[in-house]
Amino acid sequence: MEAVVIPCTRQRRFLSTWSEEWDRLSNGMLSKIANFSDFPEKLYETRVLYPTSDEAPYRIILVNMGKEEEIDREKIRGAFSRALQFARNLKVKSAQIELSYDYKGVSKEEVMQCAVEGAILGHYRFLPYKTSEDELTPDVQEITIGEPDKASYEKMKRRLRETLTICESVIFARDLISAPGNEMTPTILAEKAKEIAKRSERVKCRVLDRAEIRKLGMNAFLGVAQGSHEPPKFIILEYQGAKKSQPPIVLVGKGLTFDSGGISLKPAEKMEEMKSDMSGAAAVLGAIRAIADLKLPVNCVGLIAATENLPGGSALKPGDILKSYSGKTIEVINTDAEGRLTLADALSYGTTYEPAAIVDIATLTGACIVALGEQLIGLMGNDEELKTKVKNAGEETGEFVWELPLWEHYEELIKSDVADIKNTGGRPAGTITAGLFLQKFVKNYPWVHLDIAGSAWQTKDRPYIPKGAAGIGVRLLVRFIRKFIPQ
Repeated sequence: MEAVVIPCTRQRRFLSTWSEEWDRLSNGMLSKIANFSDFPEKLYETRVLYPTSDEAPYRIILVNMGKEEEIDREKIRGAFSRALQFARNLKVKSAQIELSYDYKGVSKEEVMQCAVEGAILGHYRFLPYKTSEDELTPDVQEITIGEPDKASYEKMKRRLRETLTICESVIFARDLISAPGNEMTPTILAEKAKEIAKRSERVKCRVLDRAEIRKLGMNAFLGVAQGSHEPPKFIILEYQGAKKSQPPIVLVGKGLTFDSGGISLKPAEKMEEMKSDMSGAAAVLGAIRAIADLKLPVNCVGLIAATENLPGGSALKPGDILKSYSGKTIEVINTDAEGRLTLADALSYGTTYEPAAIVDIATLTGACIVALGEQLIGLMGNDEELKTKVKNAGEETGEFVWELPLWEHYEELIKSDVADIKNTGGRPAGTITAGLFLQKFVKNYPWVHLDIAGSAWQTKDRPYIPKGAAGIGVRLLVRFIRKFIPQ
């Protein structure tokens, strides 16, 4: 073993079941550093010790988790993320992580899960296009977790396998988002969906082409797609883990594989990040992949209207009117408010399943970034119980949501003089009016909308979410879906 990771607190206490044993094996190095000024004092600060004893590991990595009374799931994730990133920089190939299980309000299994999530998700890098050896430092290849209680060993092992499965799906989603637009077209995204179906006999995948989409009457979706030479794809993933009679949960993800804004062209600055406008689709694909691998006893449908939004001679124009799959007509005010057009048809199609619930997830509005920044997900919905389940899932996974009101008075902002509805109400209450627009396409089914415009793409490193694609929504959706499983 090349290293052992031991968390500690600002109170200079070591949070390890075997901290006394590690102190003995290292000839008292833990006791000594606890009395010195170079003890790691700040949250997530790390130190490395090099014991001289043959019985000790080559390195002991200390990581600070802050004030003991303030330790929660997020701090556990963050601490082990920073510690394993530090280990990678030291070219450590194998490490053991030490855990303590007496954190307030966090169960033993959750402590282990959060530590592993932090270690794996914080280790993520997108390197397929890097050629410099200097940037290809090998990852830590093996992580060991000690469990002294034989009675809980098998239970912890099962939880570990589940955690690894979900983390793999988050990484899958991050890779989809990180891929450049020329390597992640609607056709390629559809192929990724088919690969998920091939992994499990419980998953079926159908991909509709332009002619089939037109036959269905999804003209809002096709309106967005008409400016691109890349053919649109309507992706349908159906997972059956329960009886056919059980109504499914329908997940709808925004699938703009690149969004230039169309005729209402975006500014050039940061436009390259618009490859991430399919983050909602990636979250849905990642969630379906995870629940299929976990074989959860639920029925779930994933729907993605995948296209690019580009300007061109045939592109959608401001002032155009589209007849949606639902029959409602939409006046296009701004072609950069395109995501809600694709979602309108996908949501309407989702109601044909007579679902138990509909959840859509989308990088929908810049207004959400202004309101909530990069770390919160905007939530709106028409059902209190459903919203509560999503909020609780967000609290447990660290993918936090904040509710905004679907105030009916704001519907005046999206009334059209020439059609049933217009696709934007302007800058005021922009996130809310987008939610009100979507609500018109879900009928009376329980529905929640998640706006991940801020949280999907990070402009700087966070503890276990490196700069770039966050893969946000995968863990939240899986935890939310678990809440529909009878206990």
